[in-house]
Amino acid sequence: MVISVVIGPKFIEFLRRNELGQPIREEGPAGHVVKQGTPVMGGLLILLCALLPFLALSRFTLPALTVLFMTVACGAVGFLDDFIKLRHRRSLGLQGRWKLLLLAGITVVVGFAVHSQSQLDTSIYVPLANVDIPLSYLYYPFLFLVIAGAANGANLTDGLDGLAAGTGIIALLTFLAITVIAYVRSGDVGERSLFQLDLAILAAALIGAAIGFLWYNAFPAEVFMGDTGSMAFGGALAGFAIVTGTEALLILIGGIYVIEALSVIIQTVSFKYWGRRVFLIAPIHHHFEMKAWSETKIMVRFWIIGAILCACGFVLYYRYYLQFRLR
Repeated sequence: MVISVVIGPKFIEFLRRNELGQPIREEGPAGHVVKQGTPVMGGLLILLCALLPFLALSRFTLPALTVLFMTVACGAVGFLDDFIKLRHRRSLGLQGRWKLLLLAGITVVVGFAVHSQSQLDTSIYVPLANVDIPLSYLYYPFLFLVIAGAANGANLTDGLDGLAAGTGIIALLTFLAITVIAYVRSGDVGERSLFQLDLAILAAALIGAAIGFLWYNAFPAEVFMGDTGSMAFGGALAGFAIVTGTEALLILIGGIYVIEALSVIIQTVSFKYWGRRVFLIAPIHHHFEMKAWSETKIMVRFWIIGAILCACGFVLYYRYYLQFRLR
């Protein structure tokens, strides 16, 4: 966090000096025109400032390195998207099919990592029902759905100052709590699971870097995270869910991303088949903008909803997952 706050102004000035400013899509809310040219690719600041303390403190366990790989790799896909937008001075970047292809490549690497870890298996635990569903080889297509869904959902959420950063921090705090509790409950002092501790260190590093970034991203934003940051957030959350075996809880912990993605799907299907729009504009945070809600009001209310959903996810983890994993 300290690194991010200290080097933030220099980083923003570097982006501004090189004219790496955000292009604004024409069909978006009219109020966003004033944001044209705001420095983008702030996600690089988050990744750099999280990477340094993690490498200094990490135990370099395979699960933590897997999550780190997913974070950086998804961030790299987002960076390529941002680079194309900036190079061509347009709001459309990397084509969707290329994004999915690159995310599929990330899934292959993650699949090998999961397969080689004795702590992980290819089954999905479902809370409430309290059952473990073996997926066998279907687990790997499921991994792709988790990774692609989280990365693209986070990307859709990045549309207002502080929205993606704030909701991402809340979700990461939830995984920090989950990994700390799992570490404490994994055994006596000196015999506890190092990979859970390593995951907690990574989560804390990402949270600190994101808080430092939010210092400059709060309304009115001095810098945007861009697809580099939003897809890195999505990759990190998907990674934590996969290595902790809490994929089912990602629906709640990443609940804001789910809501944003569903709003786009509903809008697209409704307009394609019935010629009608359900929302004034999608994703849904822009719908509320069109209803004259201020950016700050939307941001804070989405933070509150995200926190409630994350709290529900944490309660389910504490109630069901600890009992299941300790049996």
